[in-house]
Amino acid sequence: MKQGPLPSVDSSDDVSGHTDLPSCGPLPTRVGVTGPAPEEPLGVVAVGPAGAERRTVLATLLGLDPVMLTVPAGSWLVVRHAKVPTRAAFVPGYRQPYSYGADRDAAGPALARPPRRVELSVPEPLLRHFTLIDTPDTGTLGVAGVRVLLDAVGRAGALLFVIAADQAFTAAELNLLAEVAPAAVEVTFAVTPGAAGWGGAATTEDAGAPVASNEVDPVAVTVEAHRAALLAAVPALAGARWFPVDDATSAADLRRALVGWSAGEGLHRASADPPVLPGQHDRVAVVADPGDWSERLDRQTRSCSQRIRQHLALELANIHLRAVQEIVFGVGCPGLPDLLDREMAALSLLATAQCDHAVRGIVADAAARVLGAPPAEGVRRRIATAVQYGLADHRNGRDLDRVLLITSTAGVANLTGADAIDALAGYPTPSRDEVLPPVAVALSGGCWQRWRTPGNDDHNAARAWSQRALREVELGLSREVSRRFEVIRLSLGAVLSDAVDHGILLA
Repeated sequence: MKQGPLPSVDSSDDVSGHTDLPSCGPLPTRVGVTGPAPEEPLGVVAVGPAGAERRTVLATLLGLDPVMLTVPAGSWLVVRHAKVPTRAAFVPGYRQPYSYGADRDAAGPALARPPRRVELSVPEPLLRHFTLIDTPDTGTLGVAGVRVLLDAVGRAGALLFVIAADQAFTAAELNLLAEVAPAAVEVTFAVTPGAAGWGGAATTEDAGAPVASNEVDPVAVTVEAHRAALLAAVPALAGARWFPVDDATSAADLRRALVGWSAGEGLHRASADPPVLPGQHDRVAVVADPGDWSERLDRQTRSCSQRIRQHLALELANIHLRAVQEIVFGVGCPGLPDLLDREMAALSLLATAQCDHAVRGIVADAAARVLGAPPAEGVRRRIATAVQYGLADHRNGRDLDRVLLITSTAGVANLTGADAIDALAGYPTPSRDEVLPPVAVALSGGCWQRWRTPGNDDHNAARAWSQRALREVELGLSREVSRRFEVIRLSLGAVLSDAVDHGILLA
């Protein structure tokens, strides 16, 4: 079946004719590992290949039955501390999570689609130090899944990579670890015995037995072989710690190491987040003649809006190519919903990061012109908070917390509310210090029902459906981005106009 054109760039409000157009700075072009913000809670993200018994390692650390950590394929597991044990599935398309007890079947209740995350709360003292996050196997992540994982690792602060003795690092896993290596992230490795025991000779039982002085320790040899293979490809991880884990006794060393990291990291984040920011309560005067700040603000918001829409259109074109590859050379039609949902999760993170980056630059630039100097962090936050409060004063500023849901008919439905956005997060953020809410795109449950129906394996129909769906997402995001920057222009303009009229910042 002949395919139509790939998603195109909407240039309905092209502003390229302005030679003095202010720039919104270099936008992030992909989701990657960023340093954790001081207000982010501590977390340890566990990852590794299938067959490495990662769930058993985590269950041993927590003193739980591994069955309690079972989640639907492709879902993330977030384990928190609470006095009363609970388990809830967060499903895109719903504002409220599905609660189900640990005594039910591992798959939980019948859901139209896999949840983005399952939250398990247990009264385990270890979780007072940090949140534990388990992710899908590395072999199932794909390009988009790795990007989502890198974002979570950067915010959590620690990565626990679990690999079995009889496994080897794949190229994709080495690339993942190479991206994490230069970031301010604690990387720890846990090695499990594997199906054949340590080194393929010793069993799990005799691995813990004393080793005679003239014998080779299979555990130490296995761990060192894995470490050497890793450092040959990623030498920057020479400082990472390694732990063989096959029972509760050996897991105690790993547990102590993670607790020690959380103590140091917690102090570091607390010291980086002062209780009072510079300029937070100061009287701030404006310059006598701020010039054409209003016209510049107008051009800058339109410029940033156009650039972000262009970036997202190009990314959607790449997603379309990966979807076609999955249909033709991968799992086929049944794998299309999983792939597209991972892609939409990564696209949401990218669009959110680009909007946040651009808005911060716009606020800083306009404020610097009105105040006569770059604003201190406390002043910037005062202005950002006033702008956020002012968004609802404009018609287009209402319901910015909107979820775009791809339907089974390749259309896009809207669902509003902060709870609806929260259901889309694999690793949620407790609070955001940004003006705009996150961008949120996901697939509805009907997409799984359509493409996993027995006999529905028409590749041409799947390719056409994915193209229509991505085109609708492009149009929806284009409208959403334009609307967001329009209300930013209006609200920020009102805040700074008041400051100019009164001679001081009123925020």
